Amino acid sequence: MKVLKNYLLNSSYQLLIVIIPIITIPYISRVLGTTAIGLNTFTYAIIQYFVLAGSIGITTYGNREIAYHQSDKEKRSQIFWEISFLRFCTIALSFLIFCIFLAFQKQDFEIYLLQSIAIIAAAFDISWYFMGVENFKRTVGRNFIVSIISVIFIFTFIKSPKDLPIYVLIITGTSLIGNLSLWPYLRKEIFAPKWKELALGHHLKPTLLLFLPQIATQIYTIANKTMIGIFDGKTASGFFSQSDSLIKVTLSIVTSLGVVMLPHVSNLFSKGKIKEVQETLKKSFVLMTGLAVPIMFGVMGIALNFAGFFFGPKWVAVGPLLMMEAPIIIFIAWSNVLGIQYLLPLNRMREFTTSVTIGAVLNILLNFALIPLLGLTGAMIATVIAEASVTIYQFYILRNDFEIIPMILSCWKYFLSGAVMFGAVFYLNNSLKMNMHNLIFQVLIGAIIYIILNILLKSSLFIEVKKIVSKK
Repeated sequence: MKVLKNYLLNSSYQLLIVIIPIITIPYISRVLGTTAIGLNTFTYAIIQYFVLAGSIGITTYGNREIAYHQSDKEKRSQIFWEISFLRFCTIALSFLIFCIFLAFQKQDFEIYLLQSIAIIAAAFDISWYFMGVENFKRTVGRNFIVSIISVIFIFTFIKSPKDLPIYVLIITGTSLIGNLSLWPYLRKEIFAPKWKELALGHHLKPTLLLFLPQIATQIYTIANKTMIGIFDGKTASGFFSQSDSLIKVTLSIVTSLGVVMLPHVSNLFSKGKIKEVQETLKKSFVLMTGLAVPIMFGVMGIALNFAGFFFGPKWVAVGPLLMMEAPIIIFIAWSNVLGIQYLLPLNRMREFTTSVTIGAVLNILLNFALIPLLGLTGAMIATVIAEASVTIYQFYILRNDFEIIPMILSCWKYFLSGAVMFGAVFYLNNSLKMNMHNLIFQVLIGAIIYIILNILLKSSLFIEVKKIVSKK
């Protein structure tokens, strides 16, 4: 029940993440326009390289190490301080390198400077600790308040494309304040550091090992935007960003389970409960598929007419991009189970790193080949193929741990239900005028069709929900 409670807490925040863009993105898209959003996307992507370099693999590593020592307050306290001070050092080095980079920037200097607050914010991010002790109440509460404040500020202060600097300050500033707000809660969680016993060095190697797959993973989100900006212009980068943001927002509902499962599985593994780990992951695979499939087909069903309605007339080109990118929802859901929920907690770093590196290298090569020829369409094709390659490789390396083919085949009920749902929603989307009432109607019809078919077919998702309701 602890896992279920944490999942519901985390997914409730992820639902907020879905709702907030629905409120803010249409406004921001119209007020800032394609040029300003493209500039924000491009500069933010550049800053993320410095955030990534400074954070190395500390977030995932810290989460896992704290999970290993949940019941030992003295040990986890020392681990917390060692990892935190290591992060301060690496972020400081990264920020110094950023300052050198900034000295050579003649264009967009102010935007880069404001975006750099995100680097400082990363130094004070200790959400990994609370995730490690499976206290999601703290991080969810913090994120909820920060999100609400940022929405209020956006509607209050952003009125024209000239307000882009203010918009960047709101996003990065609230992130910094949100990270700082978690520190007071540590007083009851950990002991003061034993300065003479602090040893940062032995954490460096494992964090660097985790840094390699993080670099590869971030290439999908960062390098795509920068390469599109270079080859196809900053406005095109904005189009890609809008599509990718919506896909990732909907996907967050599914992958929030992975955030909860990482410390839980790590704790089981530290106790030697391998069979329980594998059974837990099998169930997670089926349930995540049951959630990912309707989201994928739902996005594809409404995509073409939704973009212009949601973002504004200037963003119609995002519609086909959404439809092309939607399949990554199912691929990322599967790789989240196999990689984040299984390989990482079991410390099988070489296999995990290899899987995401394959995807990253393939993504870059395909971008170089396809973006000059096909523009944004080429970038989307490269993204989908790269995500699929990660999942396929993980299936291959885990073929002896799980019965892969039966696991995939067991999900046929979801795909059948999703395909029927897609047909109905796609027909309605092309038959009805796009407005808020018709959009809600399409979503409701799609949800009803999917739920009814899951009940009739007695899918695993339906059976698990029925069990939970019966227990309640």
